[in-house]
This record gives sequence, structure tokens and C-alpha cells, in this order.
Amino acid sequence: MKQTICAILLTAAAPILAQETNKSCCGALPSRFGTTVSAPEGMVWIPGGEFTMGWDGDFGRPDELPLHEVRLDGFWIKRTPVTNAEFKEFVEATGYVTTAEKTPTIEELMKGMPPGSQPPPASALVPASMVFTPPRYPVDLNNPLIWWAWKAGASWNHPKGPGSGIDEIMDHPVVHVSWYDAEAYARWKKMSLPTEAQWEFAARGGHEQRLFIWGDEPVDKGRVKINVWEGVFPNRNYKKDGYYATSPVTAFAPNDYGLYDMAGNVWEWTADWYHIDAYRMRAGKGVAENPRGPLISYDPDEPHLPKKVTRGGSFLCNDAYCSGYRPAARMKTSIDTSLNHTGFRVVFNPVTTASE
Repeated sequence: MKQTICAILLTAAAPILAQETNKSCCGALPSRFGTTVSAPEGMVWIPGGEFTMGWDGDFGRPDELPLHEVRLDGFWIKRTPVTNAEFKEFVEATGYVTTAEKTPTIEELMKGMPPGSQPPPASALVPASMVFTPPRYPVDLNNPLIWWAWKAGASWNHPKGPGSGIDEIMDHPVVHVSWYDAEAYARWKKMSLPTEAQWEFAARGGHEQRLFIWGDEPVDKGRVKINVWEGVFPNRNYKKDGYYATSPVTAFAPNDYGLYDMAGNVWEWTADWYHIDAYRMRAGKGVAENPRGPLISYDPDEPHLPKKVTRGGSFLCNDAYCSGYRPAARMKTSIDTSLNHTGFRVVFNPVTTASE
């Protein structure tokens, strides 16, 4: 699959109905049927349990409601996002070519656009990715195209475009990876991307309904907590956390499960399709067992464009625009889009269990 040009796909169309998946035949197996394995390298064991998913407090959004109970089996999750060094190992071992490194075609790009849309210009049909390009002055925050640029030659190993590299940031999270790229890496590791529920449960660190992974103290109070935008977004970053863009994956304190970067630094791909009403679909059905989300995507802002959920916020998050570093916050991105603030981590499930 080829890259979607975000700037070209901002349009609306008719809603698409979605369905939840059925439970698998092994979804009700008791824990004694589980498989005991040694700790995979760089992974943290998250014990199974039940938690309240979603958020109905400050900064909450409609797609985080209603609150609902979720029960998960235990799973392993990577301690950090996948780094540049780790992704380079994958590329060198497999010869994998990322979405951003491929030339898109008109036909593929038009698949994600509503009927009657104008095709993108020929100049856009080059290997490229979306790069944050800050303006020099305050701008209207309702138009993100002002600070995003479709940059030819930008990719995971050239994060700022031609001439840039990763030799000095091998311990930073890999970026400019589409959902397809993240999924390919996970398969190579014989693992998977986390579900939304797994990601949120792990991010909460064993705590119920806290606003942030560290508690309820605002991000700009007290000690420096995570890598986010500190200043006037998107034109002035005071860099109180020490970083303008990505940071090393262990630069800030982990959560109470020992997981790093579950807030800030980079958004992280999950396995689940984004649907604005995903949580409402679960309402009244009791505790959701190992939920895997809807079968298809629906974002009313771009109903023709299939999207997966990303979680955790990034170095661009600021309360004036995006408080996405909350554990309950949901973001959505088209599956063939890559950006320089989006990465991923992987999970290992000893027992593959139910979907909804």
C-alpha cells in the first residue's frame, strides 16, 4: 500500500455502519489453559485484570464515552516504543521498504477520497511523508495543514527529509512508519500491536481513572514529566523538557508498570480500527472480554478514509490544542499515513483470546 496525503483528504461524506467482532471459540477458557513463557527481551508482564475504560472528566472527548468495564488476560508489552536501532535491524534483516519510501499512485490515493474528489497534483506522487513544519507566528489552530508538510524523501531513516539521518538518535523512537509498517515489524517479531484496551490498561499502570499516567497534577506543574510541547503551539516551544522533537525512549520516568513513554514523545499505533462510536457499541453488554474493537473504521470528519487508533500523545501535544497524553485519549490516523511524531510498540499474548 502507498502513502495517503493527509492534506488532500480533508473532506466529508456519508456515514459508514460498523460492527463489533464476535467472541472467539476460546474466549471463555480459564487461566489454567494459559501458557507460561519466559520473559521476552525488553518486555514487561501486565497481569490480567478488570478496569474502567474511557474518561468523563477534564479534557475528555465524546469518543471516550461511555465508561465501560473491560477484562483482559495477561500479556507482555514492550517496555519502550520501538527505537530507530531496532527498526533498522528489522529492515536490514528483511529488506522491508516502508510506505513512505514507495511512490504512491493516483489510483491508490483516490481510493480513500469521496466520489467526485479532484486527484492530487503530480508533484505529490513521490516517496514522501508528513513532517511537522512550524510557522513563525501564531496561527488558527483549526487548520493543522498550516504546520504539516508533505516532504519528499522524508522517511524513518531520514526523519527531516533528504540529508537528515538517525545515527545520533538510534535510541529515539522510530517515526515515519505507517500502520502497515508497524504491523510488518510486529509480525517479524512474532508479536502484534496492542489493542486499544491493552494499551490503555498498560498505560494506567494499575491505577483506576487517573487523569494522567502520573496522577492528576497538570503536566506543566512540578517536575518535568514527559516530552510534550511547552510554549505556544505550534510556533514557539520553550523546550523545558529539553527536547524540541523526539527524545530517547528512557529519558523520562516510567509509569508504575515500568513502561516508558506511555505519554508524550510519539503517538503509538494500535491494532484497532477507529470508530467514533466504538464505546457506545459496547454499552449494555456487560464486561467486555479482551475487546478488539469494530470491524471497520468510521471517522465523521473523513468517512471515506479507514483509520486505526493511535494512543499516548507526542512531543507536539499541548493543552491549547491537544491533550492527547492522557491514558484515555484516542487519536486516529489513516493506515497508510506516516508522520514524524508517530511510532509504535508491540505486545506478546501468551494465549490469543476473544474479540468482542
